[in-house]
Amino acid sequence: MIRFLSKIILKACDFCFCISKRLYQPSQTIQQKRVILWLKIQGDKTLRLNYDLDESSIVFDLGGYEGQWTSDIFSKYCCFIHVFEPVKEFFKNIERRFYKNEKIIVHSYGLSNKNETVKITLDKTSSSIFKSGKETSDALFLRAIDFMKQNNIQSIDLIKINIEGSEYDLLEHFIETNFINNIKNIQVQFHDFIPNAKQRMLKIQKNLEKTHFLTYQYPFVWENWRKK
Repeated sequence: MIRFLSKIILKACDFCFCISKRLYQPSQTIQQKRVILWLKIQGDKTLRLNYDLDESSIVFDLGGYEGQWTSDIFSKYCCFIHVFEPVKEFFKNIERRFYKNEKIIVHSYGLSNKNETVKITLDKTSSSIFKSGKETSDALFLRAIDFMKQNNIQSIDLIKINIEGSEYDLLEHFIETNFINNIKNIQVQFHDFIPNAKQRMLKIQKNLEKTHFLTYQYPFVWENWRKK
């Protein structure tokens, strides 16, 4: 009888231990849950690089950081690429990386809906004008439609937008100026840490449906819109 009760107590203890272990395990963040499927399909190595491009295609990389996406796209298609990076340190590193490549042009500013110089909080890939932090730097942004006119950019085959919250102003600007019709593929990462992020994203997506269609979508991770 005692042996029987001991077994029951041990099983009860094991059960309690398992439950407590689950309760005290740190839960995954919302963003960590969002990227599970993306990581499973290795989206950074597949979907983000698979496009109908060739040597004459024009690609924009907004939020260049270290230039790895640009490097991967160029290695695959040998196309013309404009890289935009407003963080001075990141810009200089990208410029050094591609300084012998005449088909990759690196710009020391970002594109937005207006011309302005603002403070950007530095945090590697998460550097943003919408976050606060100890380390900041001045960042220059040019009105996108003006850049297109000044550089005679008639169309863009692929634009990658990963600019930590500034994507809303930029895409709304492209839609308002109708330049959205001149972009074949829009690869964008929306971010949820700015006010009314979801509402603004849904409105942008609704407007994009008039001119483009979704080829893939992982909400607040990556999605791509292709011209109809």
